[in-house]
Amino acid sequence: MSASQTSSYESSDVPTLLVKIFGKDRPGITAGLFDTLAAYSVDVVDIEQVVTRGRMVLCALVTAPPRGLDGDLRATVHSWAESMKMQAEIISGLGDNRPRGLGRSLVTVLGHPLTAEATAAIAARITRAGGNIDRIFRLAKYPVTAVEFAVSGVETETLRTALATEAAALGVDVAVVAAGLHRRAQRLVVMDVDSTLIQDEVIELFAAHAGCEDKVAEVTAAAMRGELDFEQSLHARVALLEGLDASVVDKVRAEVRLTPGARTLIRTLKRLGFQVGVVSGGFTQVTDDLKERLALDFAQANTLEIVDGKLTGKVTGEIVDRAGKARLLRRFAAEAGVPLSQTVAIGDGANDLDMLNAAGLGVAFNAKPVVREAAHTAVNVPFLDTVLYLLGITREEVEAADAHVED
Repeated sequence: MSASQTSSYESSDVPTLLVKIFGKDRPGITAGLFDTLAAYSVDVVDIEQVVTRGRMVLCALVTAPPRGLDGDLRATVHSWAESMKMQAEIISGLGDNRPRGLGRSLVTVLGHPLTAEATAAIAARITRAGGNIDRIFRLAKYPVTAVEFAVSGVETETLRTALATEAAALGVDVAVVAAGLHRRAQRLVVMDVDSTLIQDEVIELFAAHAGCEDKVAEVTAAAMRGELDFEQSLHARVALLEGLDASVVDKVRAEVRLTPGARTLIRTLKRLGFQVGVVSGGFTQVTDDLKERLALDFAQANTLEIVDGKLTGKVTGEIVDRAGKARLLRRFAAEAGVPLSQTVAIGDGANDLDMLNAAGLGVAFNAKPVVREAAHTAVNVPFLDTVLYLLGITREEVEAADAHVED
């Protein structure tokens, strides 16, 4: 709330006062202001308070006092503020704040760091798209700076399109979602595994034990760029593993490295009542272990065929490919009782695109260019838990939850 808003309050015959108090924050300021105002029988219309680096701005929109007491109220508030070593500003107006425009969105901006230049450009682009910034709130200060803009006056899809190009040019990550109760409703989050939940490509870990790592890596890279059919590339890579001893499975499981922030992301989502799953073009020999270790609700992948203690170079069962991942997202959502619009999908490769586009929010995580361009939003920092900020969950909430469990 600011003084400039008083000129745009919706029309009303009720006189109001905008009382602003600013100065060094300390306990008792809010109570003291309203104790002072209570002597004049005013009603509270709106309140907002912000504290930044120990400096407070407290705004109170109240009805005007009975006739003849306006001057006395102003003098008393200024005197009280001075006694508290604060400053006061009181502005007359009519009625409440103007209603927010239709088309309400939440714009989350992630920067590492978040520069003034980038912030200015994002704000200007919101304005050019026809939006108004109603509120700004910091979600996190590490491992990235994350801020959230509440925007009204422009449809979510229009705003998302407008900001996508701007974000790419500025080197920041921007997510635009519709505001509303569903933002914190129970959801389903489904992740890719290789290079998303974990830092590795599982088939390359197997290939290292088979001595064909370079050949497998070449095929993997081409498939992830969308240059090869996934199923054909899968069969070609798995064929190179023929004859490998099944004992390698335990070795590969031990070699898998979770992406930084993966445990925090999953732990926090589960505490909030979310259901979490993984889908992978990799192998159940690894995803089943991850499901157990991380208490996941769903997991589906391809299965390496093992006969007489050896890998046969084949996979069994239904192939989990690009289309299969989207089908599994829908299946998991149905089993979880969560509308598809309430799902979040996270992935990095071309074979994740159908899943990302089918979800209510598709997040490209450190993804290839073709994926970043097609997804709803992109995260280009190496911390998986930054996805929490896109859901409106603050770093303070995460740490408070962890501290509570430790206690």
